[in-house]
Amino acid sequence: QLVESGGGEVQVGGSLRLSCVASGFTVDSYPISWFRQAPGSARRGVACIWGSSGSTYYSPAAKGRFTISRDNAENTVYLQMDGLKPEDAATYYCARVPRGGNCNNAGFVEVWGQGALVTVSS
Repeated sequence: QLVESGGGEVQVGGSLRLSCVASGFTVDSYPISWFRQAPGSARRGVACIWGSSGSTYYSPAAKGRFTISRDNAENTVYLQMDGLKPEDAATYYCARVPRGGNCNNAGFVEVWGQGALVTVSS
């Protein structure tokens, strides 16, 4: 199971940190991804962190502004979002991807969280 928290409303240029707490498995044993979905749009990958190595990947839209990290002791993955823009407004989902799977492809996801709504106001 994955449970997100930390969504909310923030002004343009502001920051939010999303949390994703895992249960039933450890976050350092699987790739964990963050996806987002705006109304009327497809669910798209934002960032992911690989289980064994801790290596990270960012979409072009997220690179330089978002940071994915994890706390193994808390079994939690975070998404720090800085410099938020109106186009970042979406529901953000954390997801578990199979080992060796494409962490940026929603079709590979094994487990989804319930989503956290992020609103960016000007």
